[in-house]
Amino acid sequence: MLTKRIIPCLDVNMGRVVKGINFINLKDVGDPVEIAEFYNKEGADEIVFLDITATHEGRNTMIDVVRKTAEKVFIPLTVGGGIRTLDDFKDILRAGADKISVNSAAIRDPELVARAADRFGSQCVVVAMDARKRQDGSGWNIVINGGRIDTGIDTLEWVERVQSLGAGEILLTSMDTDGTKNGYDIELTEAVTSACKIPVIASGGCGALEHFYDVFQDTGADAALAASLFHYRELTIKQVKEYLRNREVQVRL
Repeated sequence: MLTKRIIPCLDVNMGRVVKGINFINLKDVGDPVEIAEFYNKEGADEIVFLDITATHEGRNTMIDVVRKTAEKVFIPLTVGGGIRTLDDFKDILRAGADKISVNSAAIRDPELVARAADRFGSQCVVVAMDARKRQDGSGWNIVINGGRIDTGIDTLEWVERVQSLGAGEILLTSMDTDGTKNGYDIELTEAVTSACKIPVIASGGCGALEHFYDVFQDTGADAALAASLFHYRELTIKQVKEYLRNREVQVRL
Protein backbone atom coordinates (compact mmCIF):
# COMPACT_ATOMS: atom_id res chain seq x y z
CA MET A 1 0.00 0.00 0.00
CA LEU A 2 1.37 3.39 -0.98
CA THR A 3 1.91 5.91 1.78
CA LYS A 4 -0.31 8.97 1.83
CA ARG A 5 1.50 12.25 1.29
CA ILE A 6 1.19 15.46 3.29
CA ILE A 7 2.03 18.50 1.18
CA PRO A 8 2.32 22.12 2.30
CA CYS A 9 1.43 24.65 -0.37
CA LEU A 10 3.25 27.94 -0.77
CA ASP A 11 1.05 30.45 -2.58
CA VAL A 12 3.48 33.11 -3.75
CA ASN A 13 2.66 36.66 -4.78
CA MET A 14 5.41 39.15 -5.74
CA GLY A 15 8.06 36.91 -4.16
CA ARG A 16 6.29 36.43 -0.81
CA VAL A 17 4.18 33.58 0.56
CA VAL A 18 0.58 34.72 1.01
CA LYS A 19 -2.73 33.21 2.13
CA GLY A 20 -6.33 34.26 1.59
CA ILE A 21 -9.87 32.90 1.45
CA ASN A 22 -11.16 31.84 -1.96
CA PHE A 23 -7.99 33.40 -3.45
CA ILE A 24 -8.77 36.94 -2.23
CA ASN A 25 -7.83 39.13 0.78
CA LEU A 26 -4.22 37.94 0.66
CA LYS A 27 -2.03 38.24 3.76
CA ASP A 28 1.78 38.11 3.78
CA VAL A 29 3.07 34.96 5.52
CA GLY A 30 6.81 35.09 4.81
CA ASP A 31 9.78 34.27 2.60
CA PRO A 32 9.20 31.24 0.34
CA VAL A 33 12.77 29.94 0.53
CA GLU A 34 12.83 30.01 4.34
CA ILE A 35 9.37 28.46 4.63
CA ALA A 36 10.18 25.69 2.13
CA GLU A 37 13.38 24.87 3.98
CA PHE A 38 11.47 24.68 7.25
CA TYR A 39 8.90 22.26 5.80
CA ASN A 40 11.63 20.14 4.27
CA LYS A 41 13.18 19.68 7.74
CA GLU A 42 9.77 19.10 9.30
CA GLY A 43 9.06 16.02 7.22
CA ALA A 44 6.84 17.23 4.39
CA ASP A 45 6.59 14.69 1.58
CA GLU A 46 6.57 17.34 -1.14
CA ILE A 47 6.15 21.08 -1.53
CA VAL A 48 3.85 22.81 -3.98
CA PHE A 49 4.88 26.31 -4.99
CA LEU A 50 2.22 28.33 -6.81
CA ASP A 51 2.75 31.82 -8.22
CA ILE A 52 -0.94 32.56 -7.77
CA THR A 53 -1.25 35.83 -9.66
CA ALA A 54 1.13 35.07 -12.53
CA THR A 55 -1.58 33.91 -14.95
CA HIS A 56 -4.02 36.67 -14.01
CA GLU A 57 -1.30 39.30 -14.42
CA GLY A 58 0.28 37.66 -17.50
CA ARG A 59 3.67 37.18 -15.82
CA ASN A 60 6.06 34.26 -15.82
CA THR A 61 6.84 32.33 -12.64
CA MET A 62 9.79 33.79 -10.74
CA ILE A 63 12.65 31.53 -11.78
CA ASP A 64 15.07 32.91 -9.21
CA VAL A 65 12.76 32.09 -6.30
CA VAL A 66 12.29 28.56 -7.68
CA ARG A 67 16.05 28.12 -7.98
CA LYS A 68 16.75 29.34 -4.46
CA THR A 69 13.97 27.13 -3.08
CA ALA A 70 15.20 24.06 -4.97
CA GLU A 71 18.67 24.53 -3.51
CA LYS A 72 17.27 24.28 0.02
CA VAL A 73 14.82 21.38 -0.27
CA PHE A 74 15.46 17.68 -0.86
CA ILE A 75 11.90 16.53 -1.42
CA PRO A 76 9.89 16.85 -4.64
CA LEU A 77 9.06 20.43 -5.58
CA THR A 78 6.05 21.15 -7.79
CA VAL A 79 5.87 24.62 -9.34
CA GLY A 80 2.92 26.26 -11.05
CA GLY A 81 1.61 29.65 -12.11
CA GLY A 82 2.01 31.47 -15.40
CA ILE A 83 3.26 28.41 -17.29
CA ARG A 84 2.17 28.54 -20.91
CA THR A 85 4.79 26.86 -23.13
CA LEU A 86 7.21 23.95 -23.27
CA ASP A 87 10.01 26.47 -22.77
CA ASP A 88 8.39 27.48 -19.47
CA PHE A 89 8.39 23.81 -18.46
CA LYS A 90 12.04 23.47 -19.44
CA ASP A 91 13.16 26.64 -17.65
CA ILE A 92 11.47 25.72 -14.37
CA LEU A 93 12.62 22.10 -14.44
CA ARG A 94 16.13 23.40 -15.10
CA ALA A 95 15.80 25.74 -12.10
CA GLY A 96 15.30 22.67 -9.92
CA ALA A 97 11.59 21.84 -9.90
CA ASP A 98 10.60 18.16 -10.10
CA LYS A 99 7.09 18.67 -11.42
CA ILE A 100 5.23 21.41 -13.24
CA SER A 101 1.64 22.30 -12.51
CA VAL A 102 -0.52 23.77 -15.27
CA ASN A 103 -4.06 25.01 -14.90
CA SER A 104 -5.35 27.80 -17.16
CA ALA A 105 -2.82 27.00 -19.91
CA ALA A 106 -4.10 23.42 -20.13
CA ILE A 107 -7.66 24.68 -20.53
CA ARG A 108 -6.65 27.02 -23.33
CA ASP A 109 -4.38 24.47 -25.04
CA PRO A 110 -5.06 20.89 -23.85
CA GLU A 111 -2.40 19.53 -26.21
CA LEU A 112 0.21 21.31 -24.06
CA VAL A 113 -0.33 18.46 -21.57
CA ALA A 114 0.40 15.87 -24.25
CA ARG A 115 3.44 17.73 -25.59
CA ALA A 116 4.90 18.21 -22.12
CA ALA A 117 4.29 14.57 -21.14
CA ASP A 118 5.93 13.43 -24.37
CA ARG A 119 8.97 15.66 -23.92
CA PHE A 120 9.56 15.59 -20.16
CA GLY A 121 7.61 12.51 -19.03
CA SER A 122 4.15 12.18 -17.48
CA GLN A 123 5.67 12.18 -13.99
CA CYS A 124 6.57 15.88 -14.49
CA VAL A 125 3.10 16.99 -15.56
CA VAL A 126 0.57 17.95 -12.90
CA VAL A 127 -2.77 19.36 -14.02
CA ALA A 128 -4.20 21.67 -11.37
CA MET A 129 -7.97 22.02 -11.35
CA ASP A 130 -10.06 24.55 -9.49
CA ALA A 131 -13.60 23.22 -9.36
CA ARG A 132 -16.82 24.85 -8.18
CA LYS A 133 -20.18 23.18 -7.72
CA ARG A 134 -22.83 24.24 -10.22
CA GLN A 135 -25.73 26.17 -8.75
CA ASP A 136 -28.17 23.42 -9.70
CA GLY A 137 -26.02 20.89 -7.82
CA SER A 138 -25.63 18.68 -10.90
CA GLY A 139 -21.81 18.56 -10.78
CA TRP A 140 -18.78 20.81 -10.81
CA ASN A 141 -17.36 23.25 -13.35
CA ILE A 142 -13.71 24.10 -13.85
CA VAL A 143 -12.91 27.72 -13.04
CA ILE A 144 -9.69 29.53 -13.98
CA ASN A 145 -7.79 32.74 -13.26
CA GLY A 146 -8.07 32.32 -9.49
CA GLY A 147 -11.76 31.48 -9.71
CA ARG A 148 -12.60 34.58 -11.75
CA ILE A 149 -13.73 32.75 -14.89
CA ASP A 150 -16.14 29.81 -15.09
CA THR A 151 -15.11 27.79 -18.14
CA GLY A 152 -18.33 25.80 -18.27
CA ILE A 153 -16.21 22.63 -18.54
CA ASP A 154 -17.44 19.69 -16.48
CA THR A 155 -14.77 18.67 -13.97
CA LEU A 156 -15.12 14.90 -14.41
CA GLU A 157 -14.96 15.19 -18.19
CA TRP A 158 -11.82 17.33 -17.84
CA VAL A 159 -10.27 14.74 -15.51
CA GLU A 160 -10.75 12.02 -18.12
CA ARG A 161 -9.41 14.26 -20.88
CA VAL A 162 -6.16 15.26 -19.16
CA GLN A 163 -5.55 11.71 -18.05
CA SER A 164 -5.82 10.52 -21.63
CA LEU A 165 -3.45 13.31 -22.73
CA GLY A 166 -0.73 12.02 -20.40
CA ALA A 167 -1.02 13.99 -17.16
CA GLY A 168 0.77 12.22 -14.32
CA GLU A 169 -1.13 13.73 -11.42
CA ILE A 170 -4.09 15.97 -10.60
CA LEU A 171 -4.04 18.76 -8.03
CA LEU A 172 -7.70 19.26 -7.19
CA THR A 173 -8.85 22.38 -5.37
CA SER A 174 -12.44 22.89 -4.32
CA MET A 175 -13.28 26.57 -4.71
CA ASP A 176 -16.29 26.02 -2.45
CA THR A 177 -14.14 24.99 0.51
CA ASP A 178 -10.82 26.77 -0.19
CA GLY A 179 -9.66 28.77 2.82
CA THR A 180 -12.79 27.98 4.86
CA LYS A 181 -11.16 25.44 7.24
CA ASN A 182 -14.38 23.41 7.26
CA GLY A 183 -12.74 20.34 5.74
CA TYR A 184 -11.88 19.04 2.31
CA ASP A 185 -14.66 18.71 -0.28
CA ILE A 186 -15.26 14.99 0.20
CA GLU A 187 -17.99 14.71 -2.43
CA LEU A 188 -15.90 16.36 -5.15
CA THR A 189 -12.69 14.54 -4.23
CA GLU A 190 -14.37 11.13 -4.19
CA ALA A 191 -16.03 11.82 -7.55
CA VAL A 192 -12.69 12.77 -9.12
CA THR A 193 -10.64 9.96 -7.58
CA SER A 194 -13.26 7.46 -8.73
CA ALA A 195 -13.05 8.82 -12.27
CA CYS A 196 -9.28 8.52 -12.79
CA LYS A 197 -6.34 6.18 -12.39
CA ILE A 198 -3.62 8.74 -11.71
CA PRO A 199 -2.80 10.20 -8.27
CA VAL A 200 -4.99 13.00 -6.95
CA ILE A 201 -3.89 15.64 -4.43
CA ALA A 202 -6.85 16.98 -2.43
CA SER A 203 -6.75 20.71 -1.72
CA GLY A 204 -8.97 23.37 -0.21
CA GLY A 205 -10.57 23.65 3.20
CA CYS A 206 -8.41 21.73 5.65
CA GLY A 207 -8.77 23.12 9.17
CA ALA A 208 -8.22 20.25 11.62
CA LEU A 209 -6.44 16.93 12.12
CA GLU A 210 -9.65 14.99 11.43
CA HIS A 211 -9.93 16.56 8.00
CA PHE A 212 -6.75 14.81 6.87
CA TYR A 213 -8.11 11.50 8.11
CA ASP A 214 -11.52 12.08 6.51
CA VAL A 215 -10.13 12.80 3.06
CA PHE A 216 -7.98 9.65 3.10
CA GLN A 217 -10.70 7.49 4.66
CA ASP A 218 -13.63 8.68 2.54
CA THR A 219 -11.97 9.29 -0.85
CA GLY A 220 -9.24 7.82 -3.01
CA ALA A 221 -6.96 10.85 -2.56
CA ASP A 222 -3.24 10.02 -2.63
CA ALA A 223 -2.15 13.23 -0.94
CA ALA A 224 -3.58 16.09 1.11
CA LEU A 225 -2.43 19.65 0.62
CA ALA A 226 -2.75 22.43 3.19
CA ALA A 227 -1.44 25.96 3.56
CA SER A 228 -2.64 28.26 6.35
CA LEU A 229 -2.79 25.46 8.94
CA PHE A 230 0.93 24.94 8.53
CA HIS A 231 1.93 28.54 7.83
CA TYR A 232 0.32 29.80 11.04
CA ARG A 233 1.69 26.83 13.04
CA GLU A 234 -1.78 25.66 14.03
CA LEU A 235 -0.55 22.16 13.24
CA THR A 236 2.85 20.72 12.39
CA ILE A 237 3.45 18.14 9.71
CA LYS A 238 4.77 15.79 12.40
CA GLN A 239 1.52 16.14 14.38
CA VAL A 240 -0.53 15.34 11.28
CA LYS A 241 1.55 12.28 10.42
CA GLU A 242 1.58 10.88 13.96
CA TYR A 243 -2.19 11.35 14.17
CA LEU A 244 -2.70 9.55 10.86
CA ARG A 245 -0.31 6.74 11.81
CA ASN A 246 -2.24 6.23 15.05
CA ARG A 247 -5.41 5.91 12.99
CA GLU A 248 -3.73 3.33 10.75
CA VAL A 249 -3.21 5.55 7.72
CA GLN A 250 0.10 4.72 6.05
CA VAL A 251 2.41 7.75 6.09
CA ARG A 252 6.17 8.32 5.95
CA LEU A 253 7.36 9.44 9.38
